[in-house]
Amino acid sequence: MKNKSSEASEVVILERCWIVEFRSKTDVSIVLKFQSGEADLYLEAASKPDCESWAVALGEANSEGLQNKIQQLRRLIMEIKEERSSDEARQFLPSSQVDSLGEPQFTSIQRIANEPKLEFSLACKDLVAATRDRKLNTFIQVSVVHPAEHILTRYTSTEIVEGTRDPLFLTGVTFPPEYPIYEETKIKLTVYDVKDKPQDTVRTSVLPDHKEPRADVGRSFLGCTTFRVGDLIKSKEQQLTLTLRTSDGGKTVGTIEVNLVKMGELEDGETDHITTDAQDQKCALVRECTATEGVSGKDNLPSLNAVLKNPICKLYRFPTSDNKWMRIREQMAETTLSFHVPKELINLHIKEDMRRNQELKDLGELAPHWDNMRKSVIAHCDQMLSMYQDTLAELGKHTGSSFKSSCSKGEKTLEFIPINLHLQRMHVHSPRLKDALYDVITVGAPAAHFQGFKNGGLRKLLSKFEAERRNTGYQCIYYSPENTAKAKEVLSNINHLQPLISSHADLLLNSASQHSPDSLKNSLKMLSEKTELFVHAFKDQLVRSALLALYTARPGCVLKKPAVPRNSAEEGDDLQHQGHPSQIKRQDSIPHHSEYDEEEWDRVWANVGKSLNCVIAMVDRLLEKDNISNIKEGENDPSAADCKVLHTGDWYEQLYPLVITLKDCMGEVVTRAKQSMAFVLLQELACGLPQCLMLTLRRDIVFSQALAGLVCGFIIKLHTGLHDQGFLQQLHTVGLLVQYEGLLSTYSEEAGMLEDMAVGISDLQKVMFKVIEAKSEDFLPVITGRREHYVIEVQLPAKMFELLPQEIKEGKLLRMYPVLFNVGINEQQTLAERFGDTTLQENINQENLELLKEYYKLFTEKMPPDCLPHFQEQNDLKGLLENLHQNIQAKKRKNVEIMWLAATICRKLNGVRFTCCKSAKDRTSMSVTLEQCSILRDEHQLHKDFFIRALDCMRRCQQVMKQGFSVKVLELRRIFFKHNEGISGVGSDLSSFPLLATQLLKL
Repeated sequence: MKNKSSEASEVVILERCWIVEFRSKTDVSIVLKFQSGEADLYLEAASKPDCESWAVALGEANSEGLQNKIQQLRRLIMEIKEERSSDEARQFLPSSQVDSLGEPQFTSIQRIANEPKLEFSLACKDLVAATRDRKLNTFIQVSVVHPAEHILTRYTSTEIVEGTRDPLFLTGVTFPPEYPIYEETKIKLTVYDVKDKPQDTVRTSVLPDHKEPRADVGRSFLGCTTFRVGDLIKSKEQQLTLTLRTSDGGKTVGTIEVNLVKMGELEDGETDHITTDAQDQKCALVRECTATEGVSGKDNLPSLNAVLKNPICKLYRFPTSDNKWMRIREQMAETTLSFHVPKELINLHIKEDMRRNQELKDLGELAPHWDNMRKSVIAHCDQMLSMYQDTLAELGKHTGSSFKSSCSKGEKTLEFIPINLHLQRMHVHSPRLKDALYDVITVGAPAAHFQGFKNGGLRKLLSKFEAERRNTGYQCIYYSPENTAKAKEVLSNINHLQPLISSHADLLLNSASQHSPDSLKNSLKMLSEKTELFVHAFKDQLVRSALLALYTARPGCVLKKPAVPRNSAEEGDDLQHQGHPSQIKRQDSIPHHSEYDEEEWDRVWANVGKSLNCVIAMVDRLLEKDNISNIKEGENDPSAADCKVLHTGDWYEQLYPLVITLKDCMGEVVTRAKQSMAFVLLQELACGLPQCLMLTLRRDIVFSQALAGLVCGFIIKLHTGLHDQGFLQQLHTVGLLVQYEGLLSTYSEEAGMLEDMAVGISDLQKVMFKVIEAKSEDFLPVITGRREHYVIEVQLPAKMFELLPQEIKEGKLLRMYPVLFNVGINEQQTLAERFGDTTLQENINQENLELLKEYYKLFTEKMPPDCLPHFQEQNDLKGLLENLHQNIQAKKRKNVEIMWLAATICRKLNGVRFTCCKSAKDRTSMSVTLEQCSILRDEHQLHKDFFIRALDCMRRCQQVMKQGFSVKVLELRRIFFKHNEGISGVGSDLSSFPLLATQLLKL
């Protein structure tokens, strides 16, 4: 202590003493009392605030306080050492270090291909609390020490188990196939007691440590232990019982059990009863061997590995209603299709647009008005083509992650890429039921985020554009969207059929030169079939009317009879109208011209059929003469040999001129048809520049995102259903149902996203799939076709291809039936329902209900009833559809029952499930985890008392709640669980997300 001159006058040792502070407002003194019996020390301050500050300072200055600070510093140092890990668990070691380590230096773990290297479960017993009356809230932090690095890497953690000193953790630990773990690797297990759970959540394996707030407040260190991986694997019972000790290694604070886990089997052993004090119940930990048929073998497929990468696994064990254990492995995987499909599509767009631009240039000489229009259109199309080429070049440079995170959704170079496209798979191994897989594809709503939603989405923009194009005066001819689509189809048929017909004609001549009757018949058959398709493609009034329009657009064309405007409904009638001025302005149809010979096209078109008939007649004549010659030769007629010599050499000569005539007639038809259809496309582009091209771009962007998800879902569903003959029959007989669950609101920008999404998913109806046998090790799908008509060729290895039905192996095209049901559930939807409009959502749900009913009708007509999944047959599909219809008609606010009914119907019909929100994060996570736990309860007998804990485990993700998981989650919790009658308290603790949410901080 010091006097007024700041010199030391007395030293007081603060040891085994306590402070007495007078609570009077006027008293500014404190008293130090000593346990040794020494005289009390009275101190007086200048003011009451000074008195209080002195009391605090003296209280912290004693030896006990200093010892607590030292303990706290030790704990912080330990955590800082652990935080020298990489940003995420998948990037386990730098490649240079991995190469330098070398595989032979360590003992690898024997495992099944594509299965996790190591999985184990954890449980503690007899934990010691700081005070006797305290009920512990514990979790285990798992860290890894690589044998060559000797650096502690924080890997993962369990959930928090409340109110017990014998916690049984439902969340296990799993190391994926690519993780560098060996028998020499050490695992450190650290047990923490969470004092204030709302302020402290559990750290997970993939959250970057540098992004986390400090967690030293609200939890306390209990004890830790370490074991070698080899000791666990080689242990007789495949179980270790370890002693937990304090940081100095002295005091024992309990034990921890580590059990090696193998999906598909349960360990031998006796039944242990572990009491969970928090729920006041007992659950039997059963270790018994059951011979169940696993499904993991279906994942060992190179073609599936080609499209899935970077899997993240979580392991859980949940009790069933009969007090046995089921194991759940939850897996989230990225897909290479996020970038592969958009790049393939953009490449096709470039080729299609280049071909269209060339067709416009090949229109020939046009009148000044039309020629200027063509130049303007080509200039705009070239700019758009350049943009596609630049985007493709930028995507070709992309490296790193195989998915687009939500923070990149506004980047122009990535606008064709879907947001957060992932597979969410749940593998369930039940003690009494067959193993089962449940897949959900999660992806951000397909939408043009870079283009923005100021004027709405595609649904509104397309409708508005069509109305303006129809009603505004343009210097062009109006063609309906149906006619424009028909023109594109005709051009596509020309480009497809013309080379085929030429090829078959050459084969016919080759057969004639070889004098092979059988080969000649087969070649003629193929030529006839393709030529008939070719002729049929032009049997449309649109071609005739477009030829007339093109004729009037030629230079020097003077209309002797005035043009008459006509609507699109009259385009198919005979062209006989008069009575309007001949000024060339926007016309609703094609003007009639008195000097134009409308029958000329009919003659040119009919010449192809006539030429084919001549070829057929000549082949029949040759074959007949050859047959007569063979008969005479069999009767030893002397004139037979002379007859055969006469006709053998002239087959080729007699067919050659007829085939050339056929090709010439076909060439003339192609030239005229191409020009006429290109003129129709010119009108479409000219009537809406530049809006038309911008809408095409927006539609391409949205479609690209939607298609990437669809291809991923189809491939995964095909692989999981390869051994299900009922599913394969359904696939080629009816088609595949694809159900999208939308969680977008109808308020502000999300309404525009929903409009984009609705159009993009609707466009998927025009996509067809084809399964082919892979000829190389490259199993990525191949995309062919054009806008509005794409075929996705999925490649399978030979052994897998042989498992398919004959119809699929022969190349039958497989149809898709995409349906979208949307229910806005966030706070923005509340605003839309109270102050806005929900008509968009209601219309979308009603339209897609009709599509779902159409699919169900086809299913019931073509498929036997026994092809439905067996353990889901108890509910009647017809009743579910009726219930869905009633819920959609009810127009109830935030009616999540629509989602559950649609998802249930989809699963019963062997469909593919998608869940989408704005970025496939919070709302999607809430929905997926609740669906998974509901499946466990309804299909696998999850114990009703563990529903909440199971849900909490699957939603666990550290610091997500602190970083924006407040108002939104409270709203989502109320909505997601409001419909669940009989599940009281579900969602009472939403401090976490599902496995797919473990990447939220970087998505």
